[in-house]
Amino acid sequence: MIQTVVIGAAGRMGRRLVANIMESTTLALSGATEYAGSPFLGQDAGLVAGCGEAKVVITADLEKALEGAEAVINFATSGVIETTRAAVAKGCAVVIGTTALKPEEKAELAELAKKSGRIVSAYNMSVGVNLLFKLVKEAATILGPAYDVEITEMHHNQKKDAPSGTAVRLAEVVCEAWNWDYDKDVRHGREGLVGARTKHEIGMHSLRGGDVVGDHSVIFAINGERVELTHKASSRDTFAKGALRAVEFLANAKPGLYDMQDVLGLK
Repeated sequence: MIQTVVIGAAGRMGRRLVANIMESTTLALSGATEYAGSPFLGQDAGLVAGCGEAKVVITADLEKALEGAEAVINFATSGVIETTRAAVAKGCAVVIGTTALKPEEKAELAELAKKSGRIVSAYNMSVGVNLLFKLVKEAATILGPAYDVEITEMHHNQKKDAPSGTAVRLAEVVCEAWNWDYDKDVRHGREGLVGARTKHEIGMHSLRGGDVVGDHSVIFAINGERVELTHKASSRDTFAKGALRAVEFLANAKPGLYDMQDVLGLK
């Protein structure tokens, strides 16, 4: 059993990670953390997640949580680099599902991986979404830039960043296929008398409402036809199960920085 720590164990994703680890036959929950001042500190992680007693107390002390750990799963929105540094120093594999990483943070993850770290960092841990990335790449390559591309994503009303990291990656996939530049060629929303759509842009649109876990669509349109590729997540378990697969992958991986395409053999 791979002894695994969940960062942010009382959050929406953290609870599903705890529940899925407790049901796993290959991973065991060995630690759980929350931010200092969290009302869940000192509580049993399994009971907080609603999946029974785990005999693992949620703590704000990362060093304590890492004792005896072999892997860390982190979907938290802050402190990702600091947590990864500490985990790598302990010899732990690290799975990161945080989407809003800055370029300098991504660069530091790569440096940590070069030294000794085994890290999976992905915009989205879902198996289906990672298949979508591959399908979008193939569609963009086959259809070509004669097709207009529009990307839509919808999430729950508490999501803080927009567009989602997954939507950003979908646009990057198209840009890579066409040798376009994300910063120059992606247009975020439209308002007012903006004129006709140009042939050299990717439309990006973010919707927020209710408790939507995550919907993503990529639309390729040309006169006479339209191709739409869509993924809809109805449960956060899809991301949790993908993260567990990433931990299993890292158990036998060499040091390096990987993504879910590596984990699933889609490259």
